[in-house]
Amino acid sequence: MSWQAWAAIAFWIAAWAVNGTVANRWGRRKWARIFVPTLFGVTLLVLWQGLVTGLNVPSVILPAPTQIAARFADSVPLLWGDFSQTILKGALGGYVIGCGAAVLTAIAVDRSPFLQRGLLPVGNFFAALPIVGVAPILVMWFGFDWQSKAAVVVVMVFFPVLVNMVAGLAATDPLQRDLMKTYSASYRDSLLRLRLPAAMPFLFNGLKIATTLALIGAIVAEFFGRPARGMGVRISTPVGQLDMALVWSEIVVAALAGSGFYGLMALIEKTVTFWHPSQRG
Repeated sequence: MSWQAWAAIAFWIAAWAVNGTVANRWGRRKWARIFVPTLFGVTLLVLWQGLVTGLNVPSVILPAPTQIAARFADSVPLLWGDFSQTILKGALGGYVIGCGAAVLTAIAVDRSPFLQRGLLPVGNFFAALPIVGVAPILVMWFGFDWQSKAAVVVVMVFFPVLVNMVAGLAATDPLQRDLMKTYSASYRDSLLRLRLPAAMPFLFNGLKIATTLALIGAIVAEFFGRPARGMGVRISTPVGQLDMALVWSEIVVAALAGSGFYGLMALIEKTVTFWHPSQRG
């Protein structure tokens, strides 16, 4: 190994020791919660760069972070177009439609014993279907534009949100429901004032899970649809052209989009469910 690899390993060992000290002594401090993961991420990048450079790993197998950064900077307009097509149109559109339909369906399931016994088992069956089997069918039904990707996302996010929402609506205490009945509260009043607020932690669990599923569904659907642009096409096509730096640039965009989407839902959850014990402290 060359000196770059040894230097990267030495930096990794030193940073690991610093991170351990900070986490043990000041782990509850606000600055430490930011410092520790930041240093850990920088450590991984430095180790990656040093090992790839020091061991002369071909860029076809694994490009260095500096190569990926340079390709990213040269392809910003291309990456933005793919991001708009896949994330803003396909993933986000399907996410809103699928989660909204799941919430409304969960209320109907909670209201109807027939749907509780009939729809949920069928829903579990459809939720177990592999996305690589469903995506080609939906692409043929809805065409090769972003609408088919949104349809795939709807299928992926619908059932996780539905299951969590149904569980949330049933999570209220029986004494609380009996108290609402003593006040002659209708189902609508009980739903709006008691059951929906109690279901919010469950709902946001499903919504956060669905953020990742939405991105996966939109990208995988483009492997079959082959539109003119999109992250899925841009990931699969350059692989055949051995342009791995562009592939990793698309992966970085997907990771940043997924992290930002998840963080946004976590922020909304903290604002809406500030009263829940999980949000205290």
